[in-house]
Amino acid sequence: MDGNGRWARARGLPRVAGHRAGADAVRRVVESAPGAGIGTLTLYSFSSDNWQRPPAEVKALMSLFQSYLRMETGRCVAEGVRIRMIGRRDRLAPSLQKAVAEAEAVTAAGRTLEVRIAIDYSSRDAILRAASTLPKSASREDFSRLLGGAPDVDLLIRTGGEQRLSDFLLWECAYAELLFTRKMWPDFGRPDIEEAVAEFYSRERRFGRIPEAAAG
Repeated sequence: MDGNGRWARARGLPRVAGHRAGADAVRRVVESAPGAGIGTLTLYSFSSDNWQRPPAEVKALMSLFQSYLRMETGRCVAEGVRIRMIGRRDRLAPSLQKAVAEAEAVTAAGRTLEVRIAIDYSSRDAILRAASTLPKSASREDFSRLLGGAPDVDLLIRTGGEQRLSDFLLWECAYAELLFTRKMWPDFGRPDIEEAVAEFYSRERRFGRIPEAAAG
């Protein structure tokens, strides 16, 4: 979910205004995802490296996360959306930890869509923690379970024009299709999701194999 700050700057607005507009984009994408055939949606909201941003911006982001959870949890329950958080929780304010736990608890029965929100998340740190407890005989499936058991990523979309993974779901993205767009996250919505999914289905995914036609 990249480009909030640049979106705001281009309009002469403070960066926090871009983050608020980005929260509106989250709502649009969550509402659009089931109709586009998406069952699991992971949103990279705040990386562990983002703690290096100015304290005022970090505080505003954390406040926005908490407000979003409290405002959207009821809607998620009604629409069958399950909320889960990935990332560290111990560095979050107690009030935000409570809001996350409550949102996860009351949406646990949701089956229409699972929304995973990555806050204080670092894929490399997650891999290191999992590797430190891994027995020598472990399989890839064992390692995936230690990372939280998330399914492999099929499609990774990065907005804002950047073309890098930025420490996001590195293990799970081993065979992900990557789609980079210059559109800023606050401008992202249903048509963009539908276009991205159509692009995904137009690609040939081989997972190391050769195409069936060539095999013959």
